[in-house]
Amino acid sequence: MDARIQNSVVANLAARPAPVESGPFVIGVDPGTDNPGINYATPRPGADITSADVSALVEAFKNVNRKPRLEYVVNCAPGLEALLLAAGFAVEERHEYLTCLSGSLTPPPTPEGFVLSEPATDADREAMVTAQHAAFGAPPAAVDADVARMSRLQSRGGVAFMAVAPDGTCVAGGQAVPPHDAVSEVAGIATRPEYRRRGIAAALTAAVTSRLFAAGTEIAWLEASGPDSWRVYERIGYRPTGSRLYIALP
Repeated sequence: MDARIQNSVVANLAARPAPVESGPFVIGVDPGTDNPGINYATPRPGADITSADVSALVEAFKNVNRKPRLEYVVNCAPGLEALLLAAGFAVEERHEYLTCLSGSLTPPPTPEGFVLSEPATDADREAMVTAQHAAFGAPPAAVDADVARMSRLQSRGGVAFMAVAPDGTCVAGGQAVPPHDAVSEVAGIATRPEYRRRGIAAALTAAVTSRLFAAGTEIAWLEASGPDSWRVYERIGYRPTGSRLYIALP
């Protein structure tokens, strides 16, 4: 399972608008943003990695004017963390990832009065990303690059869903990257603070996951940001499966 998840990350980064290959690493570069959560590297699973490879990776990041940063499944590159620490990197976070198979998904009911739908226009995408920004404490409104990124994700086979309140306000959003080898990451599940604890996140996650399975995806995976979201995901059928590391050069 770890290798399939890691390979899906490699494929996702390689599909960025301006990806960079650096030895055993792929850097996903998006010219529309310098956000380290979008522009990062990951190793190919099972690759032999040396300190020289790490030095070359840092240089490759400098060449594209991005912060050296990696996300990866730990078991797929067991000796990499030591090499990165020796090069001056610092661990940001360690997360367990959760997976869901079609037979274990248990969709909850959509909270009364709210409507879940896929953003079909740029106005929809702007409203959805703005709601996600509000939830994550990011810039208050979506910009053209955000809208273009979401449109590109959908056009390549990814999934996006938004939740709209009875007054027409978009209050939550979430997406999944285009599947690779029938594996897809569900990400960005976010609800505006004033609408939390109503079951919206669970319904939204289930809607995204259901759409993936309907299109032939076999494994959906995600990471929980804390105990509350962990419980939400477990209730709808996600289960802890492996560990991922977030590490960057300060």
